[in-house]
Amino acid sequence: MAGKAAVHDHVALAEIELCGELIIAASTADEERLSPSRIDEVLRVSDPESRAMGGTDRD
Repeated sequence: MAGKAAVHDHVALAEIELCGELIIAASTADEERLSPSRIDEVLRVSDPESRAMGGTDRD
């Protein structure tokens, strides 16, 4: 395989990064489980109503 460019699956890499962020958040949380709102915060997502009112998914 020498001389061939590496193939990257950008979707898989993004999913791995998000899973890592969730693991870090869970490991530092005081509670036993992350709440749905905390998960949304870690993943930087918002609900559709918030976006319709001018909010954004990401900072």
